[in-house]
Amino acid sequence: MKYPEKEELCRHILTKKNIEPLDIICLSTIIAGNENRERIRSNQKLKSYDKKTIFQILDYQKKYNLNNTELAKHFKLSRNSVAKWKKAFFSTENEMALDKPFY
Repeated sequence: MKYPEKEELCRHILTKKNIEPLDIICLSTIIAGNENRERIRSNQKLKSYDKKTIFQILDYQKKYNLNNTELAKHFKLSRNSVAKWKKAFFSTENEMALDKPFY
């Protein structure tokens, strides 16, 4: 095991019967800690989210009364991604294909 000291911190997530995409993000944050900013930036470019995860993220925003910037910072996302998701899922005038992954 590469990080045995972090096993206890991750145990509550790893013992779940079904691990959700948000759990993976949480595990990544626990394990990575304070990584190099450039490495984080390059890894962010490769992420995509399914509809269920996007709705969980947007529900988190609503639950904790966060603006787009605060939500983006919390989940290490682009503010533009958050705005795009909100426009795609909650706008009646914009008809985007919801089956495509959102970046």
